[in-house]
This record gives sequence, structure tokens and C-alpha cells, in this order.
Amino acid sequence: MTRTRLMHLLPVLVVLVVTGCTSTDQPPDRTDDPSAVRSLEPTPRPGTDEAPPPEEAPEPDEPPPPEEAPDARPEPAHPVSVQALIETGYDGRGLRVGDVLGEFGEYTRYAVTYRSQGLRISGIMNVPAGRGPFPVLVLNHGYIDPAIYVTGQGLAREQDWLARQGYVVLHTDYRNHAGSDDDPDVSYQLWLPYAVDVINAVEAVKRSDLPYLDGERVGLLGRSMGGSVTLNALVARPGLVDAAVVYATTSSLAAENWRQFYEPNASRAADSARMERTYGLPRQSPAFWRAASPGPDLDRITEPLLLHHGTLDDTCPIGWSRDILQGMQAAGQQARLIEYEGEGHTMYAQWQRSIEATTAFFDRHLR
Repeated sequence: MTRTRLMHLLPVLVVLVVTGCTSTDQPPDRTDDPSAVRSLEPTPRPGTDEAPPPEEAPEPDEPPPPEEAPDARPEPAHPVSVQALIETGYDGRGLRVGDVLGEFGEYTRYAVTYRSQGLRISGIMNVPAGRGPFPVLVLNHGYIDPAIYVTGQGLAREQDWLARQGYVVLHTDYRNHAGSDDDPDVSYQLWLPYAVDVINAVEAVKRSDLPYLDGERVGLLGRSMGGSVTLNALVARPGLVDAAVVYATTSSLAAENWRQFYEPNASRAADSARMERTYGLPRQSPAFWRAASPGPDLDRITEPLLLHHGTLDDTCPIGWSRDILQGMQAAGQQARLIEYEGEGHTMYAQWQRSIEATTAFFDRHLR
């Protein structure tokens, strides 16, 4: 081939090479390429215009079932909380009657003990004269320094009066008091364990085989700190008893009780310092203090509740009982507050009026 002819053919070869490169870079499934579209059409079978059926695409593998999520387990309740009381399994049992402490004509007073979560709890029990069985009232006293407390101390007027009305009166000492076993950390648990002892007192009555106890008719009565103890028991165990009465109760909010009884008390500075280190004080740990209070859970109470409070009570302000009444009524619960004009925390002049109202209330719900 001559040099002149080769020079004439060179542009043609370049065009062919470029065209070939371009076609190999074109994706085979481009829908703007007619040859690509035709290549997707089925080819007729020989001797017929019918196109062969398309090959069935293999079924995709089924996706594996999703892994089951592990069971959602709620976080355990803080041990110092009303929720912990709710979750506790109560084992009150072993109510034992000991020595006779006094004969009072219409009733006899005995020393008693019972078991509460492995502890031995002491108390007294007034048993009316007669065969019975009698309805039972468990009484919960207010704060008395355990170092000076003696068995059955507190609520002396109520113990005597209610036994004379035909009620067995079981007054529990709580742990750390009198002949009860010790729990050294109870004060740093905001006295919530006292509610455990009260619930177990009721359980011990219900499990007792003493013929003069009617475990189907039981009520609670608490005064001052014993009012909060009573509320905690009612919140923790709805249906525990048939009715409850509280006198001059402390607040249903633990933070308010702390501010009233601890913050202004220099003698409790060491206790305050330990509480601050362990849990934080109310302004530092509001969630902890709220969780340790019965107030947010008053809607759990199923029993009718009667409150007594003096208008001049400067130990436990009457506003605390009004708040409890409002909370229960807002939840549709049965509650009534009787206010005693001019009465202080102890309630002297109008105590008789209050105890007669209490007796009528228990008679209505336990007789």
C-alpha cells in the first residue's frame, strides 16, 4: 500500500476506532438505545409467532425474622421510695400475746410481739371483755425519741376509749422502739420502714388464730408522724384495711416534713449532713424526695379516710391535711376533713368531739 493511499484511509480508521470505544462504554440497559430495548423483548419460538414465556425469576430468599428484643425490665425502685413499699412482699405473722400489763374492767392490756420482714416488733394490745371476735384497730403513734420511748407510748386516750367501744386495739411500737429489734438506718430512710411494720401488723392480725380477733374487719389510726405512716401503708397496699383515721398529720410530701422538722433544728445537723451526702437535700434532689412521699400516689388509696386537724396547729400546719383532702377528692376517693377551731397539735378541748366522730366513722365501716 502506497503512502498516499494510507494517508487517505487514516481518517476512516480513526472514526471506526472511536465509534467502537463509544459503543462498548454504553450500558446494555439504557432505554434510550433502541437496540437495548429490543434486546429485552422475548424472541419468538421457531415455527410460531408466539413468544416464549418469560423465565420465572427465582423467588427471593425470605428475610430472616427480626431478632426479638430482650424483655424490657423496669428499673428496680429506689429502696427509699413509696414504689419500693409497693413492690415489697409483706410477711407479717407470728402475733404472740405475752404478759398482762393491766386490767381495766372493760378490757385487758397485753404485751405482744409479731414478725415484720425478719424483725421482731413489740407493742401492746387492748382486748375487750367478752367472747368476740372483735374488729381490730392498728394504732400508729407520732414521733417520740426512740431513746426514751416505752412500749405502748403515745395515743393513750385513743387506746383506752376505742377498747371500751368494743375494738381490739393493737398499738405497734415500730422497729427501734421499746422491745423491737433495731434497724440503725431507719431515720435515713425517712421512716418509710415504719409503714412496713404497720402493714405487717395488719397481716399478722389477719393470719392469727386468736379467737377474739376478726381479721376481716380492720382499721388504721395514726397521729402526727403516724399520719404519714398510715398514708404510706394505704398507698402501698390498697385494700389493706376497711377504713382509716389520721389526726394532725405530717405532710404527705417528704420535702415539706424535712424543711419543717430538720432544717431549723441544729441538733440534727449531723443527720442533715448525712442525708445530703447520701441522697441530696430537697433542693438538690427533688425527684428523690417526691418519690419518697405518699402525696403523688393518693389516688391508690381505696379506703375511706377521715382527717382531724386543729386550725392553730403550728407543729403540723392544717394546710397539710387540706392538701391531702384536695388530692383525694381530685382522685374521686372518699375523704373528709374535720377542722377544730382554735385547737393546736395536741387537741385538748375538742378531743372528745373528735373521738366520738372517729368511733362513729369506724362503726359505720367496720361493724
